[in-house]
Amino acid sequence: MSDPIKVEEVETVQAPPRAKVSDAVEPAGGEGRQRDYLAGFLAQQPAGGEAPHEPGGALYEGVIDALKEIYDPEIPVNIYDLGLIYAVEVTDAGQATVTMTLTTPHCPVAESMPGEVEMRVAAVPGIAFADVNLVWDPPWDPQKMSDDAKLELGML
Repeated sequence: MSDPIKVEEVETVQAPPRAKVSDAVEPAGGEGRQRDYLAGFLAQQPAGGEAPHEPGGALYEGVIDALKEIYDPEIPVNIYDLGLIYAVEVTDAGQATVTMTLTTPHCPVAESMPGEVEMRVAAVPGIAFADVNLVWDPPWDPQKMSDDAKLELGML
């Protein structure tokens, strides 16, 4: 037989102490603590390439790789190979603009997919800002899929 449950009634509970910046432990080596972590992230640039923001450049290809990691929830193919990405532009300053569509305006992820694309592209090292333009013209059709996507879906 198990022990009975003991109940203790209290009038108040003392709040836990709040964390303070002055309590932070400095890293070993005496380098001090870097205060702006975002600045280092935005300053990163992918290695290689004369023009990293142009097609074939490391930054541009990093954005394409990020887009290839996003899958349509109803079709087991990434949105890039599915042909949902119409254009990718990356400036020298790290501004990425993705023009995309969805398979249909009534797509169940019509509200969430552009936000996910923006979040994933903005996470690419060297990208400072990401914008997503959702367009419906020209409309998507299965002919926009890559050969790999058509093969995956048994359409070849």
